[in-house]
Order: sequence, then C-alpha cells, then structure tokens
Amino acid sequence: MPSQPSKDLKTFPNPNSDRDYLIAMDCPEFTCLCPMTGQPDFAHFTIEYVPDQLCVELKSLKLYLWSYRNEGAFHEAVTNRICDDLFDLLAPRKIQVIGDFAVRGGIGTVVTVTREK
Repeated sequence: MPSQPSKDLKTFPNPNSDRDYLIAMDCPEFTCLCPMTGQPDFAHFTIEYVPDQLCVELKSLKLYLWSYRNEGAFHEAVTNRICDDLFDLLAPRKIQVIGDFAVRGGIGTVVTVTREK
C-alpha cells in the first residue's frame, strides 16, 4: 500500500500572506470508533481557515484524518483535537472545524469548534 495513516501534518508557505482569504476543505469520509461500543462512527468534516504564514498540505491532512479510523473517540473530543492540532500547526488567523456525525441510535451530532488569534 503506497500510503499509510499518519498524524504527521505538513505545511507550505502561504503564497498570499499579505491578505485575508478563506480556505475551505470538505472531508466527507471521516471514520473513527465509538469509545463505548467499538462500532464505527462516520462523519463529514468541514475545515475552514484564514491562513497567516502557513497552509496545510492536503495529502498530509488526508492521511491525518485517516489515522483516526481505528481510534476510539467521542465526537466532541475528536473535533476539538483536530481543530487544536491544526491551530497549533498553522497558527491561522482563524479556524473553524465542523464535525457532522452520522445518525446513530436515532441521534445525529454536529460539533463546531472555532479558534482565532
């Protein structure tokens, strides 16, 4: 297999750090495990940020999100962790991470985390 899951996020210099602009990423295939039952949880993540000096490299983000596939995580915890990891890595002007988790047991969950400088 050419790629493996990885928590190693990579960056590249923002080519237009002199202005504010929004980068939005649609990640519809997120999977983790319910820490209570071990069953899979599926989510659609939307990540939006206004970069400062750095941007996240998309393949590393894909491998990072993939790395949660076999981890137990509560919806609230994993959404906050993804936001914190990206905020710590990129130091963006603003970031918002939305985890829209599929219905399980008749309940759908949407967790929204926002951070800014």
